[in-house]
Amino acid sequence: MNHQSKSDSYAAAGVDITAGYKAVELMKQHIARTMVNGTAADIGGFGGLFALDLTGYQNPILVSGTDGVGTKLKMAFLMDKHDTVGIDCVAMCVNDVICCGAKPLFFLDYIACGKNYPEKIAAIVSGVAEGCVQSGAELIGGETAEMPGFYPIDEYDLAGFAVGIVDRSRVIDKNTMKAGDVMIALPSSGVHSNGFSLVRKVFDVENCDLKTPMEALGGKSLGETLLTPTKIYVKAMTALFEDVTVKGVSHITGGGFYENMPRSIPKGLGVTIKKSDIRVLPIFKLIAEVGGIDERDMFNTFNMGVGMSVVVAKEDVEKTLSILKANGEDAYVIGEIIESDEQVVLV
Repeated sequence: MNHQSKSDSYAAAGVDITAGYKAVELMKQHIARTMVNGTAADIGGFGGLFALDLTGYQNPILVSGTDGVGTKLKMAFLMDKHDTVGIDCVAMCVNDVICCGAKPLFFLDYIACGKNYPEKIAAIVSGVAEGCVQSGAELIGGETAEMPGFYPIDEYDLAGFAVGIVDRSRVIDKNTMKAGDVMIALPSSGVHSNGFSLVRKVFDVENCDLKTPMEALGGKSLGETLLTPTKIYVKAMTALFEDVTVKGVSHITGGGFYENMPRSIPKGLGVTIKKSDIRVLPIFKLIAEVGGIDERDMFNTFNMGVGMSVVVAKEDVEKTLSILKANGEDAYVIGEIIESDEQVVLV
């Protein structure tokens, strides 16, 4: 910790730089969990260094992704629980990166707050570190900005940035897709980190009971259910890429099925999905019921229980399911690729 740097005038304006130093000290133990073999400098410098190992790559391509947690953070504020939203932040970035076939390498976070409470910042970073451990990415740096007057003192925003690597020959090419290929669903853990502006409106979360267990949610409270972290699919997808030619991957985020699945399907093709085959989670049924939201809007806003979709050749379906299940994903067939001008057809 820097014992020499201190400004009473800055502290009087609302920024305690010594709190920043304490936060860094507290978060170091969490950051250390993510270190594998690439970091070339300790946390706290002006830039995060990463030693790139190109063994086995003939024509490497770096893949980057950036995202935040969105208004799901409001749930963390209301529940006063801050150690899981960091997982969401990492997940939203690395799950995008793997859609190209890439392996995440490192991650950086950005936390902006009204007041730097070191223990709270360290709790947030503990979640970021856990997300990095789950995805095999190193947390090599970040920024905590104390911004009094811009954010309320008890609130913060959280965003991140991930970089991965893939050999050019192994980049996912959706143009290899053809009619008769099969789409497989990887289940979500819940709402993940999308659609929370609607969720918060539906349940009026500032004024409702967030902590009482609900039968409709399998005995979990609404707050606990909504704060469930976004699932990270890196381990399972990396194993799949090693043994199966994957033709398309979609991370089902904001915009649901109708916005995300077409991003991995070429023009002239679509996917037909039987709604009865989708393993819709209880939270989505509750959202639709309480909010009076029609089915089309639900599928165009939420993941509905499908966090990621994968397209493979029909002859690779059983192998794909076996690999995914061996890596903790209870994957299942959800649809078939067809010739169609409509890219998502729910029947």
